[in-house]
Amino acid sequence: MRDRLKIPPTKSALLGLRRQVKFLEQGHAMLERKRELLTRLVYERLDQYRKLRAEVRDGLKQAYRWLSLAHMRMGSQMLRQSALGLRPAIDLNILPRSSIGVEYPSVEATLLPLQPVGLMWTDASFDETRTRFAQMAVMLARLGEAETALWRLLDEQRKTQKRVNALKYNVIPRYRATIRFIQSALEEEERNTLFQIKVLREKGIGV
Repeated sequence: MRDRLKIPPTKSALLGLRRQVKFLEQGHAMLERKRELLTRLVYERLDQYRKLRAEVRDGLKQAYRWLSLAHMRMGSQMLRQSALGLRPAIDLNILPRSSIGVEYPSVEATLLPLQPVGLMWTDASFDETRTRFAQMAVMLARLGEAETALWRLLDEQRKTQKRVNALKYNVIPRYRATIRFIQSALEEEERNTLFQIKVLREKGIGV
């Protein structure tokens, strides 16, 4: 039969299967709890990701407006010359982080003080553009962390759901079916033994 394990119907096998089923049921309960925690965390991360994405979208619109203004006032060549040699505007650190056993990179981005360009032909819109894009770099780093964490949590949630379903609908039912089969076989063997003893006694053969 495909719905049970190929195990000889012995008492020792029955005791072993009962222990294994208890262990599998405990594992199923733990995985179910993990799945619930992951699902809740996914929804929390999804809400955070959507908010950050909306903020980034609005922030980028403003940053590009300032860039367009600076381009209009200074021109392409002057913008390129002004940008030469500029120091990084943010300090970026990537550290490992874990939630419910799921690892993902934690991005720490900090704005650095913007150094003055010191060129006479730069416009005030240039400094504002630099500030806006530096702020956006920090927000994009946060968005990248949120998106990576969300996808990894989703992946782990799906894997956990598959394990839960496999235990609930396949593994544990097969073990229980095998236990029922062995119990039935042992009971049938016991009945046959008692019947044989009864027959022997009726024939006057001492047992």
